[in-house]
Amino acid sequence: MNNQQMAKGYNWLCTIALLCCTLQLCAQHTFPQVIEDDLVGFASIFDGETLNGWEGDPTYWRVENGSILGEVTPENILERNSFLIWRGGKPGDFELKLEYKVSKSGNSGINYRSVEVTEVPYALKGYQCDIDGGGRWSGQNYEERGRKFLALRGQFSQLMDASKPLAYGTVGDKEELLQFIHDEEWNQCHLIVRGNTMVHIINGRVMSVVIDKDQKNFKAQGLIGVQVHTGPPMTIAYRNIRLKEYEP
Repeated sequence: MNNQQMAKGYNWLCTIALLCCTLQLCAQHTFPQVIEDDLVGFASIFDGETLNGWEGDPTYWRVENGSILGEVTPENILERNSFLIWRGGKPGDFELKLEYKVSKSGNSGINYRSVEVTEVPYALKGYQCDIDGGGRWSGQNYEERGRKFLALRGQFSQLMDASKPLAYGTVGDKEELLQFIHDEEWNQCHLIVRGNTMVHIINGRVMSVVIDKDQKNFKAQGLIGVQVHTGPPMTIAYRNIRLKEYEP
């Protein structure tokens, strides 16, 4: 075994140890203390004033009060989901931290490792940290225009080739985890994406974990984007968007 193989094996063992500790803490209903201001190595990808570096339909996206605001009104109801896409790269292994606030009727999400659907304007296909105002979907892992539900809130799931997700563990009860998500207030979202492991965290609580071993559908890198969704009028705001990339 060479040094590179040993390093990959060590990183994998560290990931498994971290996830096992998370599962044990959640099972005991004792949650770790939330770490504040842990921003070493993160860089801002939104300047707080303009949409420089981002691309989307200006009918639905603008900057307001230091935030990216996505708005669907009765006059501009969507026929299909529309994304504001970050054009600064196609991250593979990374952490993303941001704050969001969604209206009660809102439906949104943070896409990553996604590909652009060329025949549809501002459409993405890929992994998504789901966000909604009713609390039905928030925190789950949903693959937009793909395999759909990969892990519901509270699930620790694995995908193998040509199979449905296998939920073989939990990171907490779905309804109990919902209590940590604030209605129509600012929430902190943290995505940890390393190799084939994807962890969604909201307000310091692990909401879902996916290990994707589906060789046909797994994506190792891709675009980041935020979404406005079809349905009733809604607003979604994002601010303090920070990215930390890792070497593969």
